[in-house]
Amino acid sequence: MKKIILFSFFLLIMSGCSHHDSQNATMSLIKEIHPTPAIIGSGENKDMDMLNKVKEDVESMEELFDVAVIKGEKEILVAYKVKHLQRFHMKGIEKKLNKMLEEDYPDEDFIVSSDYKIFLEAVELHDKMEGDKQYSEEKAQKKFDKIIKLKKEMT
Repeated sequence: MKKIILFSFFLLIMSGCSHHDSQNATMSLIKEIHPTPAIIGSGENKDMDMLNKVKEDVESMEELFDVAVIKGEKEILVAYKVKHLQRFHMKGIEKKLNKMLEEDYPDEDFIVSSDYKIFLEAVELHDKMEGDKQYSEEKAQKKFDKIIKLKKEMT
């Protein structure tokens, strides 16, 4: 009887974790995937260069190991994963990251998050924008705004 209950509990937990569409998004919780920066809409070449530089700067922090960067209409979302042993210093890492981004890119509005849910949603949006040619700019911006709203609700 205990085995049946344990097995049922295991199935329930596993089924609750399987609602994400993207294979890349699912794997992002287990390993590094290093998604390329993305721009919603038609961004200029200089925007992409700046996003690549942002990604490079954030990844250079030794406390972090994976970063997703997406530029929307007004904001730039920077979702990152913190190395396991550094999780005790989350507030300090976020403060350091915000300071670095504000100093290096004073004209940009950044939303930074270390939350796995935000990272997962960002990777899923990135995959939809790259993989589905039918995925419109409006849908992408709507999803981006939803991610930003979710982040603001968490704080």
